[in-house]
Amino acid sequence: MKITLSKNLKQKPDVNKLGFGKYFTDHMLVMEYSDGKWSEPEIKPYEDFSLNPASVVLHYGQGIFEGCKAYKNAEGKITMFRPEDNIKRMNRSAARLCMAELPVKETLEAVFELIRIEKDWIPTAPGTSLYVRPTMVGTEAFLGVHPSKKYIFFVILSPVGSYYANGLAPTRIYVEDVYNRAAIGGTGEAKCLGNYAASLLAAEVANKKGYEQVLWMDAAERKYVEEVGSMNIFFVIDGKVVTPELDGSILPGITRDSAIKVLREFGYTVEERKVSIDELLKAYAEGKLNEAFGTGTAAVISPVGIIGYKDKVMEINNNKMGRITEWLYDRLTGIQTERYPNSYNWVVEIAKA
Repeated sequence: MKITLSKNLKQKPDVNKLGFGKYFTDHMLVMEYSDGKWSEPEIKPYEDFSLNPASVVLHYGQGIFEGCKAYKNAEGKITMFRPEDNIKRMNRSAARLCMAELPVKETLEAVFELIRIEKDWIPTAPGTSLYVRPTMVGTEAFLGVHPSKKYIFFVILSPVGSYYANGLAPTRIYVEDVYNRAAIGGTGEAKCLGNYAASLLAAEVANKKGYEQVLWMDAAERKYVEEVGSMNIFFVIDGKVVTPELDGSILPGITRDSAIKVLREFGYTVEERKVSIDELLKAYAEGKLNEAFGTGTAAVISPVGIIGYKDKVMEINNNKMGRITEWLYDRLTGIQTERYPNSYNWVVEIAKA
């Protein structure tokens, strides 16, 4: 592995004003793919890229990314939460977009080394972490719709606080019934650039209506809810935890999977199945829509207080975080930061205190 350290280190931000994704560390990890193989990993100063104007990613959107986090405790021990699963999911996204797949172990070790170098950037205040953003883009220069033969894989790091400005205050989501994000057989289950670009207009429309996120429905029937723009969605209906099943159009969230396993471990009933908007409206009318929350790497657990659909506004649990949501947030963040043990070996130590 080639390592070139920066001679111009940045001033670190105020830990109380981090926000999300605003600041970036001094170094980045870069690997390039050509002639059928990946180059040696290189850690170098954080800098701009130079891309040919005909690069595939700029014209045909051949790009994917991931998101995970690193933590440091008060003694200086550094850990990550399920990082191997992120690289494996990135490879599944790569396969869907006809991109080069990464060597999992070698890539992980390079990421770990980058984090070790940037260890002083990892915030330790409650609710903070170092966000890790792996990305891969097609860089071959041509105009024509076929897969690139060249790629750049890079990892940048950002110290972050809460994903939402209001922290754990319940969010407002709007059920989108005009635009679609993804269809079965499409790229919905891949974490690719185009999925997020396709979501922007609906998000703007929702924002103008006073909502913060969009809850998408299926493209075929516009009947079943699927996922929110930045997270998977869960509902507590008559005491049971229900989440849309993975059918090919929904991102298989790692936090989603963690939440399901932890809930079941502690005796909660969790159903993965189709969830129609009519079922939600009926459950709400009968007083059985007890809670709603989203799961994702950025926010971990995000309570939902308001769900809007056409002219109907459903206020969930008096617009307050529910009991199960609060318990799950505490349990998952506790596992991530090792306040609680877990039986799944999800926490990986990458540097000792």
